[in-house]
Amino acid sequence: MILKAIIFILAGFIIGTGASFAGVGGGFLIVPFLLFLGFTCQKAVGTSFMAILIISVAALITHNKLANVDYRTGILLGAGGILGVPLGAKLLEHVSDASFRRIFAFVLLGMAFYLFFKK
Repeated sequence: MILKAIIFILAGFIIGTGASFAGVGGGFLIVPFLLFLGFTCQKAVGTSFMAILIISVAALITHNKLANVDYRTGILLGAGGILGVPLGAKLLEHVSDASFRRIFAFVLLGMAFYLFFKK
């Protein structure tokens, strides 16, 4: 149990560093990590949001100190996100783990290609 806790803390450290550096919540790393550990897609996504909440608060505090936060834009994006959350969570309940893995991989690959080839 202690080894598992250490692995989770180490993974969280790596994910937190990457999330704060790249401006992502970390879900694109947390979800595959949890799926690898045998979590269902629903449990992986829900658990990921718990971790993202903690990581995001810490990143917000740090980036605020560096004057890297546009609060108005962040609040507007967050308000829209709050409205979309119930729909996304309910949709996920109807998606199999195998389908979720394919959809998630497709989204990640699409984003990777976009970022790589964008001039």
